[in-house]
Amino acid sequence: MRGRWAILAAYGLLAAATQMLWITFAPITTQVAPALHASVAAVGNLAAIFPLIYVVLALPTGRWLDRNFDQALRTGAVLTGAGGLLRLIAPHIFLWQLLAQVVVAVGQPLVLNGITKLTARYFPAQERAVAIGLGTVSLFVGIMIAMALGPVLFAAGGLELLLVVEGLIGAAGAAALGLALVRPPAFSDPPSEGTGMWLPKEPLLWKLGALLFVGMGIYNAFATWLQPILAHFGAGALAGDLLALMTLTGIVGAGVLPPIVAQRGWRRPILTLAVAWTLLTALAIDWQQGTAWLVVWLGIEGLLLLASLPIVLDWSEVHVGSGQQGRAVGFLMLAGNLGGFVLVVALTPLVAAPHLALGFVAAVAFLGLCVAWLLPKRQDLAAHLQAALSEGPGGGIS
Repeated sequence: MRGRWAILAAYGLLAAATQMLWITFAPITTQVAPALHASVAAVGNLAAIFPLIYVVLALPTGRWLDRNFDQALRTGAVLTGAGGLLRLIAPHIFLWQLLAQVVVAVGQPLVLNGITKLTARYFPAQERAVAIGLGTVSLFVGIMIAMALGPVLFAAGGLELLLVVEGLIGAAGAAALGLALVRPPAFSDPPSEGTGMWLPKEPLLWKLGALLFVGMGIYNAFATWLQPILAHFGAGALAGDLLALMTLTGIVGAGVLPPIVAQRGWRRPILTLAVAWTLLTALAIDWQQGTAWLVVWLGIEGLLLLASLPIVLDWSEVHVGSGQQGRAVGFLMLAGNLGGFVLVVALTPLVAAPHLALGFVAAVAFLGLCVAWLLPKRQDLAAHLQAALSEGPGGGIS
């Protein structure tokens, strides 16, 4: 038990590395394009392939994690570390960089889908919400590292220095997790239950998946299109700082809110508040664009929206019980990544008309609000939990 936080730290380093390697080229796309002898659009695809591969592999990797957790997670670690180091072989050849990114992208769902099962194996029930929150924070930290370090390293030593530093971080994360997994789990890990046809019988997971589709989709849409939308209002220069603020407040929210929400039974109210605030934020941005105004709305938006991810994942771990955490997280992350892809594409033709674009975001958030109202109420959840506990260890919530 004493080493459980070291295991979580090793997992966090690896999870952060997956996000860092994913976002590597995003903040310096126009500078990297000449170095890779490729178009700006082609360099953009080095990041765009990640959500597409995640959607394809989310459920199969979840099943593998449920059936053989150590083997699957170690494979994800090896692919992450190897993909980062592969980029060093031919730093200026676009097709080689694309191949290396595919390797990392294949490993990503094996790493990220393992968070709830990792906490269930090494943490007591009362600490799992904290552990899931901290594990999720590492994702946002990885994004921040890429956004902050990328331009600095590229300016200091070109593409080679950037790829060396990030490759070593990825390899360090893979090695750290490999060593950490030598420690046997503190809690029993029952084998996977069922054949994977359980999703039609899990209305709560469908509702949580719909919320992640909306939440992660809108976050990705803001990350992609906030600058051109604000540019139409003459505030485009604020976009980078506002996105950094959203991510920073999201790190705080994801680290602090999940255990409080779990202990007090506030999952439904907080998720409802998150989508309601998103709706109001879109309307507020459309109404006026003063700096202080945008800072307040988007700062709170990041805190609530990004904290929703660990809250949803923790709820899924409580709901499905032992043996199915990998598939549950795989399904939920599939929904979130699909939302990120679909909403970014759907907003593309609307960006030139910012009022329509923000109205579309508000409409999607309203649909999320409708879904949130269908979640179990606090007293219903308590009854479900009591019924699950009465079934004994390994009992899920139906």
